[in-house]
Amino acid sequence: MKKTFFALFVVSALITYSQNKLQSPKEFLGYEIGEQFTRHADVVNYFQHVADNSNLVTFQSYGKTNERRALTYAIVSSQENLNNLETLRKDHLKNTSIVEGVSSSKKAIVWLSYNVHGNEASSTEAAMQTIYELITTKTDWLQNTIVIIDPCINPDGRDRYVNWYNEVKATPYNTNQVAEEHNERWPGGRPNHYLFDLNRDWAWATQVETQQRLKVYNQWLPHIHVDFHEQGINEPYYFAPAAEPFHEVITPWQRDFQTQIGKNHAKYFDAEGWLFFTRERFDLLYPSYGDTYPTFMGAIGMTYEQAGHGRAGLGIQTDEGFVLTLKDRALHHTTTGLSTIEMASKNAEQLNTEFKKFFANTNFKYKSYVLTGEQDKIQALTKLLDRHEIKYGFTNATKVSGFNFRTNNQSNINASGALVVSTNQPKGTMVKVLFEPNAKLSTPLTYDITAWSIPHAYGLNAVASTSLVPANGTSKSLNTANTTNTSGAGYIAKWNSIDDAQFLADLLQKNIKVRFTEKDFSNNGNAFKKGSLIITKSDNKTVANYDQIVVDIANKHQRKLHAASTSFATKGVDFGSPDVKLINNQRIALLKGKYTSSLSYGAIWHFFEQQLQFPVTSINTNYFKDVDLRQFDVLIMPNGYYNGYLDKSTLAKIKKWVQSGGKVIAIASAVDAFSNQDGFDLKKNTSEDKKAETTGNLIPYDQRENESVKGFITGSIFKTKVDTSHPMAFGYEDTYFSLKLGSSSYQLLQDGYNISYIEKPENVSGFAGKDALKTLDNSLVFGEARIGDGSMIYMIDDPLFRSFWENGKLFFVNAIFFANNNKFRL
Repeated sequence: MKKTFFALFVVSALITYSQNKLQSPKEFLGYEIGEQFTRHADVVNYFQHVADNSNLVTFQSYGKTNERRALTYAIVSSQENLNNLETLRKDHLKNTSIVEGVSSSKKAIVWLSYNVHGNEASSTEAAMQTIYELITTKTDWLQNTIVIIDPCINPDGRDRYVNWYNEVKATPYNTNQVAEEHNERWPGGRPNHYLFDLNRDWAWATQVETQQRLKVYNQWLPHIHVDFHEQGINEPYYFAPAAEPFHEVITPWQRDFQTQIGKNHAKYFDAEGWLFFTRERFDLLYPSYGDTYPTFMGAIGMTYEQAGHGRAGLGIQTDEGFVLTLKDRALHHTTTGLSTIEMASKNAEQLNTEFKKFFANTNFKYKSYVLTGEQDKIQALTKLLDRHEIKYGFTNATKVSGFNFRTNNQSNINASGALVVSTNQPKGTMVKVLFEPNAKLSTPLTYDITAWSIPHAYGLNAVASTSLVPANGTSKSLNTANTTNTSGAGYIAKWNSIDDAQFLADLLQKNIKVRFTEKDFSNNGNAFKKGSLIITKSDNKTVANYDQIVVDIANKHQRKLHAASTSFATKGVDFGSPDVKLINNQRIALLKGKYTSSLSYGAIWHFFEQQLQFPVTSINTNYFKDVDLRQFDVLIMPNGYYNGYLDKSTLAKIKKWVQSGGKVIAIASAVDAFSNQDGFDLKKNTSEDKKAETTGNLIPYDQRENESVKGFITGSIFKTKVDTSHPMAFGYEDTYFSLKLGSSSYQLLQDGYNISYIEKPENVSGFAGKDALKTLDNSLVFGEARIGDGSMIYMIDDPLFRSFWENGKLFFVNAIFFANNNKFRL
């Protein structure tokens, strides 16, 4: 007994000694939280200091950003819990069945994520104050609670904002809204290095920050996850409960407990006289947010929004006449963070009970999703599933019946060797959400897109089966080992996927000349479709070790080469046909800056650098008008609003360049700059309903918002027809499912090529208002208008949106390399 008492005394003394060396954020940083914006490196240093001087904290890195900043997380709990952390983690996961066994867990797991949007910077300041208060004044909660704190999800964006603000701010800070310190320059601090919105990337995991974070998140799968944000300066504070629509998979407990947490926050806010609002704007439908993704993984997922955003700086005068300070903003976030942990600690046992129930839920209409298609596309999907640690298999069944995604009705597919993803697994709820044909909506007033179905996004044929499909088969092997054929006429490769495009890009950068065929043909009995790549000996006579270079690149990209002993076709075109054309090693310019969407520019930039791995030259709109375009073959205009930028002289300059052989690829709203302009063959569709104009608008004030949705298309999937004979459509079938992000509609081209278009609108998933549908008859999706020797490529729907619509990316590559490729640049 005495020995035990002495041991406890020693441990207590050590904790006290360690805590005495612990510094508050003010002591460590040299200023109070809210007096300055803290650079990311100093945030990391403070968290490391806390971990070094407290037995209640561990701190480690889970990766690095594109700009080499550390991605970090702290785990905060009692010393006993930290000593047994791995045992507690595995015991917790037993409630999900990811780890086998019966769980005895009584600990609550809370994950707090800060600063996913870099210029919503008050939350990282709050993270430092939160961890300090947690281990100095709230240690009782840590006996039954494990708190994981990610102090900054987006370090690159945060430092972009903080460095800019520190560069331009007045001393003392200026509260006038028109002051420079309240008006960020393009692109702002919100996105990451590649200008992606990381709060829309949880499900698609296209960015390195997300990919690395998910590895840790899947190790824990917390009971509660909070995503800290900021909103406009005139909004006070938003917290749970969320707004409708709630996705149908969200359980009554998840709905109820976020309300309980909200009421706890309200108690503290009311005591201080702080305003807040709930149940508005921020819904729980789209699965790629920091609140929805955790929710569909069993957590109580919530967004907290503090007034401020990038405009607020250290202090700003609001429209209501008071000064909103960074100190206030950080304090509010600290309060809700601690209140969340308090509620977790008080309800730890029930959190465990309900968490287990969530993962036992298998009451889904569709038990298995069975997918067939190009092996490259299957492999791309399995990579995504692996990131989320979702189980899958392959079936030996010859035929599977169910809801057919392609035909939008009940039918069957030949399923031999098909990929099967079933809901009878721990993450079955997420499977249902990602693969469902059409998400149910309690209201069309949503914060984001309403359709994202994986089979359409990846361009795969699929059926959703109400029966569990056995998946004991094996996948087709992609292992390819090509060998040289120095006596042959050349090599032929298929053209069906973005993997093929990467292969082409690599060949071109190694100065290998490549052709593509505009006609189907056969060589030595093997059939090849339009778009197939042909790499001939005759084109590459000056390249030393040509055969070995081609084979090495093909093996690197796992592309199967067909060695052609002769260029004489068994059927169709020979290698020397005018319909077998050389591909230019294109010189590509990409617009960025004011008037362009930073998110659209970022998606294109990321696509070239991280996916296609092909050079692109970014040109800022600040000086674009002075650039000699003759040094480029292609000009890409991201989604943006160019009507105020493209004056008559600039438009004439672009047109002259196109006439001489240039190619413009205009994406989404960028096409509007050419609508109804002489010689561009593009006109908008308009509704014939003029009733409102003639009678006046008699819709009552409180019904206007709901009435307005009739004209909306909120990220819906539409079936389109495809002209497969056009080079821009090579690699596609005659039907393409397009993600339409808005109601803008353009007429079919009169003289140009309508490559993908809607004849009669068929909305297969997501919300589209009846008035919006009226304008989609005979509307353009992708088109090419010839102007002189060059082309205007119009992409009304953005195929690179958030980089997750995998099946659209080949259209974009075809537009660059294949469309109007009638003249090879020597």
